[in-house]
Amino acid sequence: MSRRLAAVAALLVASSLLTACTPKDQVAPDNPSVTASASNAPAVTAPTSGEDAAVYSQTVSWSTCGDLECATLQVPLDWTDPSGDTIDLAINRHPATDQAKRIGSLLINPGGPGGSGLDLTESFVSMAGKDVLKAYDVVGFDPRGVGKSTPLKCGDTAEIDAYYLTDLTLDTQKQIDAARETNTLFAERCKELSGALVENVDTTSAARDMDVIRAVLGDDQLHYLGFSYGTQLGATYAELYPQNVGRMVLDGAVDFTLPVEDQAVGQAQGFEGALMNFIAWCEKQDGCPLASDPEQARRQIQDIALHARDTGYQATAGVEVNGNLMVYGMVVTMYDENSWQYLELGLKEVLTQGTASIFYQLAGFYLDKDPSTGDYLSNSQWAFTAIGCLDAGKTPELTVDSLDAFRTKLEKASPTFGWWFASSVGCDGWPWRAKDPVTSLEAADGAAPILVVGTTDDPATPYAWAESLSQQLASSTLLTYQGEGHTAYGRSNSCILDAVDGYLVDGTMPVSGKRC
Repeated sequence: MSRRLAAVAALLVASSLLTACTPKDQVAPDNPSVTASASNAPAVTAPTSGEDAAVYSQTVSWSTCGDLECATLQVPLDWTDPSGDTIDLAINRHPATDQAKRIGSLLINPGGPGGSGLDLTESFVSMAGKDVLKAYDVVGFDPRGVGKSTPLKCGDTAEIDAYYLTDLTLDTQKQIDAARETNTLFAERCKELSGALVENVDTTSAARDMDVIRAVLGDDQLHYLGFSYGTQLGATYAELYPQNVGRMVLDGAVDFTLPVEDQAVGQAQGFEGALMNFIAWCEKQDGCPLASDPEQARRQIQDIALHARDTGYQATAGVEVNGNLMVYGMVVTMYDENSWQYLELGLKEVLTQGTASIFYQLAGFYLDKDPSTGDYLSNSQWAFTAIGCLDAGKTPELTVDSLDAFRTKLEKASPTFGWWFASSVGCDGWPWRAKDPVTSLEAADGAAPILVVGTTDDPATPYAWAESLSQQLASSTLLTYQGEGHTAYGRSNSCILDAVDGYLVDGTMPVSGKRC
């Protein structure tokens, strides 16, 4: 089950929360031990912006941390001033298991935005093909503002809960204006606690950081595998540094060039489709708590979500599940069909006992909260908001009429969850935008071959996005997984694994149109 869900729809934060990360995302070891062991890799000159920055001449000193090696690099706080102040960028690696066959480094990203690449490395090693592990140093990193890199801070648990978990009613202009003001105040709180970092965690800056990693590790080309939002990060890199692209795989593609309305509607359709596929599966299980008619079953689930919004369900003593928590708990199970069983159990509890303790636990899993204390275990939630809103570009102020029109589109796309997708003003009121955003992929035409992977029933990043992103990346080939769930590599079948591994290790691109 995915833990980290990424932002793609800049207009609505609610829908943004639903796009993201990689399968088998796990927590990295706490307090890794540090012992003396170091290696200094040669630096490579940066090809474009920041080519004179001192960060390209730094050396990396590795320390042991559990079964991996860890290090901290320096990157410019603000890439428009590459020789100015710097921030920390935390990286780790699993060295290639066969140095005689070593190709170089394989940088990986789990998505988000806000997902921890440090957390991903160990689990990636357990799911990747053996030939990939022989040929590459697998390198994970926490992007700027995330985790163990210089982290974005936006408040204590109570402040974060109030911002993300409060159910909003947006029926009047006064309510919309109040929500916009809440966005501005939250952003200013982030600025108060994090300084200029909050204005510089955009995707373009993170992609430039990746080129520093490439250079400092001594690689002439960037070999890369990104999941979900990690595909946006990879495609952005290809646009900025096409001549430095090595073997690049983009799995669970985000087409970030689409209008934000199209992104939100596509995602709403994706989750509605996943829900109907779950209902068809549930009907075949012994003890499925839903009605046998698919539409009646869908309405049961819709009614549960609306009751949570309007009245609430008790989870444990003194703890209530509202609309946001209920939907979080539902949708997190749709990233992998192996998690449908938890959705079935949660529905059974609500329908037979009238409580929602399972959905409360699932929502906590989504939000990365400690089940015993309620504290957040990472800063991924507010990191993804800051990143997504910087990337969003200019968005018009919402009005009652514009939000009603958009809500109508969303409810048509998703009768079950459309109301929830429209229950936020998104980035309206966020004070800053990225200084150097990538909005097209024309320069990426000069990149080496890129492999785009799409899953036909992916709810978070619809298959149509993989098709459209592949069309924009002139050097790309589209590989299709015919199945359920979000992303494909490491959670689908040997056909996908062999095709991706064959490209990464041997440079053999799958035949165009290959379906697994």
